[in-house]
Amino acid sequence: MSRRTVAGLLALGLLLVLLVVAWRTPVNYVTFRPGPTMNVLGRYDGKTIVTVSGHQSYRDSGALRMVTVYPSGPDENISLLNLVYGWVDPDIAVLPKDAVYQPDETGDSAHEQSAIEMTSSQDNATAAALSTLGIGYQTEVQVSEVARDGASVGKLQKGDVLLAVNGTKTSDPTQLVTLIRAIKPGTPTQLTVRRDGAERTVTVTTKADPQDKTASRVGIGIRQSFRFPFQVKVQLPGTVGGPSAGMMFALAIYDVLTPGSLTGGKVIAGSGEISPDGTVGEIGGIGQKL
Repeated sequence: MSRRTVAGLLALGLLLVLLVVAWRTPVNYVTFRPGPTMNVLGRYDGKTIVTVSGHQSYRDSGALRMVTVYPSGPDENISLLNLVYGWVDPDIAVLPKDAVYQPDETGDSAHEQSAIEMTSSQDNATAAALSTLGIGYQTEVQVSEVARDGASVGKLQKGDVLLAVNGTKTSDPTQLVTLIRAIKPGTPTQLTVRRDGAERTVTVTTKADPQDKTASRVGIGIRQSFRFPFQVKVQLPGTVGGPSAGMMFALAIYDVLTPGSLTGGKVIAGSGEISPDGTVGEIGGIGQKL
């Protein structure tokens, strides 16, 4: 065997070793890949995606397609080889993991947060569509989480609707926070809530805000929720989450609630968050969606 052949075999063996090492070596990065599109005016898994109960609805031609992105999760280990491939492939975005996820975030917590954002985007989309149509609805403040070491443990529950603070009614998240922060820390505070359709009053002793010892907090997360005059339901697979489909949901709901085709029979794809007043916001993963 010639020296050239031996050298070639050694180089090939070294290359294979390097490829195996690159394949098995994890790196602290996240990849974003293009996902499928879904026609929110159509059906998924045999079920109509947007349905309306208690109000006249219409079905027309055309399609409004939401576009999606698949990120790798906080528990996934991206190999060095996949990292290099992501840098080379223009359809894939690569970002440091700490720029996307919190240090203690898990796949389950990321999925839960994504599901919360999806639910919120659907509510905002319904509010935007109804606002455009001049159909009234009520706003509310809902408990989205209860801190494990907070003042509300055992008193409030996720899903409770907060109606009043010490008898002062409020349906605005900012006003609710202002009312609570104005209370002297350590003060027993009466919170009126609606749970399972029934109103009740619970007493929570406030704690001082670590950043401002003169302000109170009750250890909960809150979000704006709504009471609509009829039911609008958006059914999508549990693997789809995040807020960026809000604009397409709003357009689809508006189309379903009005006669005629909003798309003129064409297929239109889009993305973007939406607020209850119809303002279109950020678009996550725009490169991959394009």
